[in-house]
Amino acid sequence: MAQTKSRAQEANAANEPTEATNDTKASKPKTSKSAAVIAMLARPEGATIEALMNATGWQAHSVRGFLAGTLKKKMGKSVASEKTGAGRVYRIVEANAA
Repeated sequence: MAQTKSRAQEANAANEPTEATNDTKASKPKTSKSAAVIAMLARPEGATIEALMNATGWQAHSVRGFLAGTLKKKMGKSVASEKTGAGRVYRIVEANAA
């Protein structure tokens, strides 16, 4: 008599990761979008909303929400903005310099 797998055994077998997916995930260095935004804002020249959108794939309202919610409120960072010919430029500044 041939053995048959139960539905639970088949589902478990389908959900098990393969070696190829494990190798791919392990070989890629993990860089968060938040870290990329903070690095861009920490530069002396700062960054525009458009540059932050291109770097993260976020929409404009998400970038502004990150600046106000995460950086200012949660992390306590001071973010300054300056209107230039290229648009509004944002940068992280020292708390006493703001």
